[in-house]
Amino acid sequence: MCQLLGMNCNTPTDIVFSFTGFATRGGLTDEHKDGWGIAFFEGNGVRLFVDHQPAMSSPVAELIKRYPIQSENVIAHIRKATQGEVTLENCHPFVRECWGKYWVFAHNGDLKNFAPQLNGSFLPVGSTDSETAFCYLLQRMRERFGEQSPDLPALSRFMQEICAEIAAYGTFNLMLSNGEALFTHCSTKLHYIVRQYPFPTASLSDEQMSVDFSEVTTPRDKVAVIVTEPLTHNENWTQYQPGELKVFVDGDVWLAGEAA
Repeated sequence: MCQLLGMNCNTPTDIVFSFTGFATRGGLTDEHKDGWGIAFFEGNGVRLFVDHQPAMSSPVAELIKRYPIQSENVIAHIRKATQGEVTLENCHPFVRECWGKYWVFAHNGDLKNFAPQLNGSFLPVGSTDSETAFCYLLQRMRERFGEQSPDLPALSRFMQEICAEIAAYGTFNLMLSNGEALFTHCSTKLHYIVRQYPFPTASLSDEQMSVDFSEVTTPRDKVAVIVTEPLTHNENWTQYQPGELKVFVDGDVWLAGEAA
């Protein structure tokens, strides 16, 4: 299985600390060495970096560890291939446009016998079940709402429905963002933490690295980090329940509910 990492915050923030620990799992402290990727929202744009090399040995990953790109929504993924070859086009996150906005998607899991009928509005480039699920999700979203982008409550209700539908085919842990909110769904395993004032000193589990967040934040900052397995050993992470959908806005949980 793959692993996921997401960040949602109320002010542009870098993800260097979390990504450093996360990338270590891409071939050193864990087996997820079949490629990786990360996407940063910046205004109406998205910076996307993907590589089919293991994150631990990728020069592009080294750039991300040293380059403090600031964003309010970030999605990252390290891959252990279950479907699709180890190629660049099969690396998450995947990006598509809908309603004049970029949508970024990453998936952890394995969908069995999942072969939805796609009408051509959104088509996969690679050969993964994940990208197919993303295209199907967007297709159903456009069918539901037409040419008008829905508000967040309506979109969240739709996400609860579509996640339950797709999860019937297997494991469907996902992260999806349009730059305004971060949608997360858990089939098997996800954890999250909201860092806010008074900020702690956090120490990574996979690297000898600590950060005193009180030195690099302001009292109004709020940062939510969502990940497959907790990244630090001295913080209290909250585990999702199977089937749970959580939506993050401005660094906090906006909605938590069962995907049923």
